[in-house]
Formats: sequence, C-alpha cells, structure tokens
Amino acid sequence: MLEHGGGIREAAARFGGNPSSWLDLSTGINPNGYPAAEIPVAAWNRLPEAEDGLEEAARAYFGCTDLLPAAGSQAIIQALPTLRARDGAVAVLSPTYAEHAHAWRRGGFDLMEIDRMTESLLERLAVLVVVNPNNPTARRLSRTTLLSWWQRLNNHGGWLIVDEAFMDAETNESLAADTGREGLLVLRGIGKFFGLAGARVGFLLGPRPVLASVREQLGPWNVAGPSRWLARMALTDRSWQCRVRESLQHNAQRLTTLLKDHGLDVAARTALFQWVPHEESAWVWEALAHQKILVRRFDAPRGLRFGLPGTEMDWLRLATGLKRIGSIGMVTKKNESPA
Repeated sequence: MLEHGGGIREAAARFGGNPSSWLDLSTGINPNGYPAAEIPVAAWNRLPEAEDGLEEAARAYFGCTDLLPAAGSQAIIQALPTLRARDGAVAVLSPTYAEHAHAWRRGGFDLMEIDRMTESLLERLAVLVVVNPNNPTARRLSRTTLLSWWQRLNNHGGWLIVDEAFMDAETNESLAADTGREGLLVLRGIGKFFGLAGARVGFLLGPRPVLASVREQLGPWNVAGPSRWLARMALTDRSWQCRVRESLQHNAQRLTTLLKDHGLDVAARTALFQWVPHEESAWVWEALAHQKILVRRFDAPRGLRFGLPGTEMDWLRLATGLKRIGSIGMVTKKNESPA
C-alpha cells in the first residue's frame, strides 16, 4: 500500500494525543465540504439503482456526454490497466499521485515516469497519464496542450488519461466536455472540492466502449446507495458550488500569505492546497507534527503540501505552529530534532 495523506491515527500513535485533537492539513480536501443532510431510508435498504438521477446530474455538472460512476477514482485507476494489451509503453508525468504509476506497473506494463513531454516520446506511447492540476506540485497544463498531446496519441491508437481530481474550483482547463473523443479519458470525483472523500464516488468520463469495459470490470452496485444520493445532491447544488469557489480562492490567498509571513514560499497552488519546495521538509514536517499539525511531506522532490484550515481556530493553530518553529532556514539543522 502506498503512503497517502490523512493518516491522523498513525501520526497520533507516533507523536501523541487523541486523533481528534490533531489539525489535518495533509489531504487537500475541502475542510468545509458539502453538508450531508439526512439520507433517506430507501437509500440504505434498497440496492443502488442507476435510474436515481446521479448520472444525469453528473453529466450536467461536468458538461459531458457519457460517464461511469465508481466507488472513488481509485477503483477506476486500478481497472484501466486491465483494458490494454501490454504491447506499448506507458508514461506518467511525474512527480504526481503515485497510484497511477503503481497501477500500470502492477499490470505488467513498461512504465516510465517522466518530468516533461517530447514529440518523439508521444509517438512511442500507448498511454500517457497526466494529473491536472498536478498533485502535489500544482502544475497546470492548458487544455490546448493536452488536446494536442491527445491528437498525437490517438493517431496511433494511444490513450490520454487526465486525472482532474482538483479541477472543480477552477474549471477553465478541464477536458470534461471533450471526452466523447476516442482515446481521451478524464477522471473526476466529489472527494476534494465537495469535501466528500468518505462517500467514495468518482467518475470516468470517456467513450462508451471504454466505459462499458470498466463497468464490466467493476461489477454491479459498485457505488453505495447513500453515496449516490449524496453525490446527486452535491452535484446539483449550484448555489453552494458558487459560494464555495469564491471562499476557496479567498482562503487560498490567505494561506499563501500566512506561509510566506513565516518563511515558507509557495511555489504553486490550487484552490485546495499549496506546494512549498523545501530542502528541510522532513524537519518542518516533524516540527509541526510535534504540535499536532499534520501536513504532507514529500522527499522526491523535497517539499511540503499544505491544505486549507477549516475554522478560525484552525487558522490560529497553524499560525501559532509556524511561529513556534521560527523562520525556516535560520533555526533548522538537517539532522536536528525539533522536539
């Protein structure tokens, strides 16, 4: 199992305290997510039904023609390698969400992790996987660039897979509306922007033959009835979505300012997380963990990913924690414990 954000219980076991006392900024999930109203009893005691309006709501929200709901994007990531013959190279634009490379390697493919794209490489690839905006570095690629890559891949039967998990707050560069095209697949979900990661609802947008094959792989009832009900409510609540997009942009700027004021320069950001390259990332991560503040640490490349605090008390805790560890680079030594 690969390491991911959100390991509050593990952090509490290592650094102490009750998990409920920790401030979790490690996931990039909206801390003020969609309010889960009381779910109807029928959603619990009946098998999930495809005619409940979820697919219609999702197509309207994403602006696409065809899609498939799944129990989170992870289920789709694991299913896609089963649909291709192992007769071509697969590339993942890295560094990025590690599950993509892991799934294709486990499927027996010749997997390359690359940091830039070239025309000659596009001609050789069977599959290219891109996370846009990227996690954790917040790198953005334009819709124009991605469609040009798709065209080159599609000319020889290749696929372009774009994971848009963090696209909902800023949708200008989304490829969702282009996914009727052969060989273009987009992953979306309700975990990050809507803050409903526990519901485990993701979507694959793409051509019908691929959707049908993934549906067969996943089997019937792969999304629970209560999750389908909640996802439909969230996807159709346009007034909530507008309010949250505005508040996320405000809070993203607030976090950038807070980090900079305490010696941490944000290299790039999305509306939900910020990427801070730092040579002493391990030290900073541990110093914050000793104060029961969990951020996500990366070692290759070295850096930290900060999610948004949810309440004013959370903002104060982060500001206090950053102040306590001092101006980074002035008080740290690479092997010095911050305890």
